[in-house]
Amino acid sequence: MPRPQTKNDLIITANEQFDKLLNMIDGMSAEEQNATFCFPITQKDKEAHWKRDKNLRDVLIHLYEWHQLLINWIAANKNGDEATPFLPAPYTWKSYGAMNIGFWEKAQQTSLESAMEMLLQSHKDALAIIEGYTNDELFEKEHFKWSGTTNVGSYCVSATSSHYDWAMKKLKRQIKALS
Repeated sequence: MPRPQTKNDLIITANEQFDKLLNMIDGMSAEEQNATFCFPITQKDKEAHWKRDKNLRDVLIHLYEWHQLLINWIAANKNGDEATPFLPAPYTWKSYGAMNIGFWEKAQQTSLESAMEMLLQSHKDALAIIEGYTNDELFEKEHFKWSGTTNVGSYCVSATSSHYDWAMKKLKRQIKALS
């Protein structure tokens, strides 16, 4: 699927991928939804998330937290004079793995049901923010000083449809391992 380049494509793709993710989850039994991931991790699986996320709840919380990053970043910059970075201090794009581990640690007492409710609401909130921007505001490079050389739409794609794709890849592996 091509990366969205317009507001309309972003909204459609985010909603379509989110619906696919929800349908995939709905197709799992309650036992499967609550199971610890049992798929094999191979040498090709170098990214930390393969070992970090142990179950569906962990994946849903990760999606929720990245929605929160987007929502908070836009809120902080919308009316601010100084640019607030996307990643909260002390994290950078080189160290954000530790931030993701922090998200994981913080959510270990969260139920699957709560994680799902949080994700459903944060998806709506993220899409509502996207709706509030014009196509140019989302996809014109350097439209806002606070987005640097990357357009706001790229951050939105990363926090929505691209992350939903990531989640579905993990769940597909789990579903295959369970069958």
